[in-house]
Amino acid sequence: MTTTTRTRARHHDRRRAAAVLACAALLSAPALGAAAAPPAAPARDGIDRRAVQRALGELTATGAQAVQVRVTDGRRQAVLTSGSAHHERRTPVPRDGRFRAGSITKTFVATVVLQLVAEGRVELDAPVSRHLPGLLPDGDRITVRMLLQHTSGLANYTALIPVDPAAVPTPAAYEQVRYQHHEARDLIALATARPLDFEPGTAWSYSNTGYLVLGELVEAVTGEPYASAVEQRVLEPLGLRGTSLPGDRVSLPAPHAHGYARIGGQVVNVTRLNPSVASSAGELVSTTADLDRFLDALLDGELLPPELLAEMKRTTEVSPAYGLGLTVAPLQCGTSVTTVYGHDGGIPGYLSTALSTEDTGERLVASLTTAADPGEFRGQVELLAEAFCG
Repeated sequence: MTTTTRTRARHHDRRRAAAVLACAALLSAPALGAAAAPPAAPARDGIDRRAVQRALGELTATGAQAVQVRVTDGRRQAVLTSGSAHHERRTPVPRDGRFRAGSITKTFVATVVLQLVAEGRVELDAPVSRHLPGLLPDGDRITVRMLLQHTSGLANYTALIPVDPAAVPTPAAYEQVRYQHHEARDLIALATARPLDFEPGTAWSYSNTGYLVLGELVEAVTGEPYASAVEQRVLEPLGLRGTSLPGDRVSLPAPHAHGYARIGGQVVNVTRLNPSVASSAGELVSTTADLDRFLDALLDGELLPPELLAEMKRTTEVSPAYGLGLTVAPLQCGTSVTTVYGHDGGIPGYLSTALSTEDTGERLVASLTTAADPGEFRGQVELLAEAFCG
């Protein structure tokens, strides 16, 4: 659909949207999407900023401390914010703020793995043990594709360690875990000490463990840390200067909004943490501009050859809503369906989403920081409707 056609369409009643998003975040945090959105007012320029702003206001009234969003419609973009960057005082939310993007990291890692496939250095349907002998007890039965698509059966390590502030009894206890360094191989060993959740390839279950293994795979094949490979192959070519893979760095670059949690009855600023607990499953720090640029480039074929981009987007009966590091989600817009591609992310203090239509004509990148007492996060479906159901 052309920009002109989309603009004209918005001069009619906005169609109600039911968003079905099968995105999974690092800590299984709420994603942007669900239920039905009411009609919104028409826009004169293709993006109804007032309707988007209302949706953001709903989010900050029902569980978000701060929200920043970038909506793209053709050549037009709107960058809007709501809430406060701090709990303690009223502070404007930066329009170009950094945030922890959580599991959106997985799409970057999957892109690098598929680049290695294109170079003939990795085979999608080869066993992981070919490159990482002995790392997985079932490495001869688990393929690279299964890791990328969450069909490996590997237990999810984040369910086995106290990384969610809500699961920690006191602020003092959280201080004991939030700055800990974690080695990816130790977290993999923790998960593989448990039996497989199912026979590899027979079911779908979101597993951060699989993406730690993929980080190790990239290092084994390239001879450099996975973060260096992502920087050299994705960040630098696209000029994503606001994006980083921080390793053990606990602070966020300025500017940024702060995220909070209530622990043992006290409000705790959870912005600072050691992201090595997430590593190649979710440590990415980024901006809405950078994630928008990345998703646009990826789906436009700038990073992968056509046949591998098609593999990335392809779903199966076992994995009907997830390709290879990429969520594939149908949005029911009235009588039609718009399919969007992207990923969600969650990590203490931050929830994010980056979504695009296949032709990249309509895109949405949003990040919110959590309030001390999160609620329903109302406004998320309205935001999706404004971005994709015009």
